Amino acid sequence: MFSDFPSNFVNRVSQDDFLGGEKLLFALNTISPVSIRRNSLKNLAELSVKSKVEWCENAYYLTERPPFIKDPMFHAGTYYPQEAGSMFLDVVLRQLDLPEEPRVLDLCASPGGKSTLLASWMQGKGLLVSNEVIHARSKVLKENMTKWGVSNSVVTSNDPADFDRLSNYFDLIVVDAPCSGEGMFRKDKEARKEWSIDNVQLCAARQKRIVMDVWDALQPGGYLVYSTCTFNSDENEKNVEWFMQETNAFLVAIETVDLKKGRNDIGFYALPSEVETEGFYIAVLQKPGEPKQRKLTFKKKADLVNYSSEKLKDYYISNHNSVVQWKEFLFSVPKVFLEDIHFIYSNLHTIKLGTEIGEVTHKGWNPKEGLALNPSIQNPSISKIELTLEQALSYLHGDTFTLEGKQGYNLMTYQNEPLGWIKHLGNRFNNLYPKEWRIKMRLDR
Repeated sequence: MFSDFPSNFVNRVSQDDFLGGEKLLFALNTISPVSIRRNSLKNLAELSVKSKVEWCENAYYLTERPPFIKDPMFHAGTYYPQEAGSMFLDVVLRQLDLPEEPRVLDLCASPGGKSTLLASWMQGKGLLVSNEVIHARSKVLKENMTKWGVSNSVVTSNDPADFDRLSNYFDLIVVDAPCSGEGMFRKDKEARKEWSIDNVQLCAARQKRIVMDVWDALQPGGYLVYSTCTFNSDENEKNVEWFMQETNAFLVAIETVDLKKGRNDIGFYALPSEVETEGFYIAVLQKPGEPKQRKLTFKKKADLVNYSSEKLKDYYISNHNSVVQWKEFLFSVPKVFLEDIHFIYSNLHTIKLGTEIGEVTHKGWNPKEGLALNPSIQNPSISKIELTLEQALSYLHGDTFTLEGKQGYNLMTYQNEPLGWIKHLGNRFNNLYPKEWRIKMRLDR
């Protein structure tokens, strides 16, 4: 009956009354629910909504899984497909006693589900650093954070150990730790083949290293949110208990009626046998002590320089933001965190600072995708071309086609939502949509 699962996994779950035994195994053999979280900064996409995800603002279950890749509104960053259980982070965030302008680290952030959730919760306040150690995955993270359209976002690609350079810096650290992926078994049969008891132990040890490597970067009194998409106690409750013993951290009580309390009341589970999720575990720790004054030390000379806003006079950029030049690129960053931006850039491998708005050339500057996709940066006089669905998909595919428009830069929109830029040459246009973002599949399938 459960032959698709590893036998050791079946034995473990069947004998675990906490998980409900075979009830969980049956649930893992059913069709996965589909859920999305919409971006409140952008237009509402037309999706077939079934019901609301009760534990997260602006989150919904869909009646079926649409072909997201063929929806221009998905590429515009109007919503993010995300597993509903992981959205429980929203409930946690709303119960933490954090500063009005918190410094937040999403340590294992790619592809960006929790980072976009954090960005929405922060509502433009504070500074969000989203990190991914694997460089190829960090590019996907940068893309998704750019499409979400916020300026208080930094993307880095560093090993957790590198964050010891930022001692006592963050008020909140989210560690969605790499795990054995038992919660993925419902939709990914390949994940079942990779599971083993040895891999569970390997993951548990790696999770300990990750958390301890980043612990010094957390302010005393700050919070660490630890989560996995797995069900076993080795990677969840036992690890949290170990963290508490090693750091003297406190377990933070969270109020919820939706999820199941963990073993020994440590953390919470979203079990697919009980709620509409894949599988998720979350717990919150608080670092002991009183907050300390941050010391911003610079490892290397920062080559970020202020860029004259006069050269960008046609664009409305908030008075709360500064424009800085990094190499040939221009970024809009929060003024209140300008020194912090320099600090992070000088200590970490940074691949995105705020909103990437342009690239400096010998003739001036050319617009970049971030300028199109950030709703807070506007230019009412810019030439816009509203595309049909067919045209929008062709544009996102990287194609060129007959299109009326003014010569120069034009903003491509679909349902009045910006997608990106073209440079119109009169009888043709150059498609400036980033090559690495383009739809790779054939559109006629």
